[in-house]
Amino acid sequence: MNSFNDFGLAEPITRALAQEQYTTPTPIQADAIPIVMTGRDLVGIAQTGTGKTAAFALPILQRLSAGHQRGSRAHAKPRALILAPTRELAVQIEESFRTYGKHVHLRHTAIFGGVSQHHQVRALQNGIDILVATPGRLLDLVKSNALRLGEVEFLVLDEADRMLDMGFIHDIRKIVAKLPAQRQTLLFSATMPREIAALAASLTRPAHAVILTASLRGAPRRARDYRPFCCSANEGTFQPNPRPNPCRA
Repeated sequence: MNSFNDFGLAEPITRALAQEQYTTPTPIQADAIPIVMTGRDLVGIAQTGTGKTAAFALPILQRLSAGHQRGSRAHAKPRALILAPTRELAVQIEESFRTYGKHVHLRHTAIFGGVSQHHQVRALQNGIDILVATPGRLLDLVKSNALRLGEVEFLVLDEADRMLDMGFIHDIRKIVAKLPAQRQTLLFSATMPREIAALAASLTRPAHAVILTASLRGAPRRARDYRPFCCSANEGTFQPNPRPNPCRA
């Protein structure tokens, strides 16, 4: 994919990208966006700076806008949930959704700790399609019945290794237990320690998962730098699928 126009994104999304002068996708965007558009789960081993936010934000905006249903005004029922380890990253991701989706009629907000819940609850009560959240504040709002997770179609865990380091692993499992079993899961991590591999294996559908690894090195892309392949879960690890060219199947 040499252009964002090659992905089949809706005109309002490509118009927003053009206004931001985004023309050529990064390697992770070029490979991840078509995969996410098909509904497959994805595990991305990617550092900050590889363009991973757009790699999941653009296809989520595309798929949600294609089947848009306005959220309930009585209760917040997000259709996409993005978990981030810090307030700063949550705000950054929500701003990206705002930029890419400014011509798409979807509602989004970010919730995080360290501030009053009042304005966050008001935003949720107005209805929300895309929610970016830190795990602790998310659970607080779920416990207070200010938020329901029963209609989540997309789950994204960004910087999962940082969430592990910060002790959020148990909160993540509590959150996942409240989500529908039928959903698309995308997990991004700069590293893949055993704990993250086990988490990824437990959250993704083995027959449908794809692993992408991306480096910060520039073009030309090389196989050892960036390798997509399907995978299956086995004792908390991911094993390459032996089928030839599985990601094109």
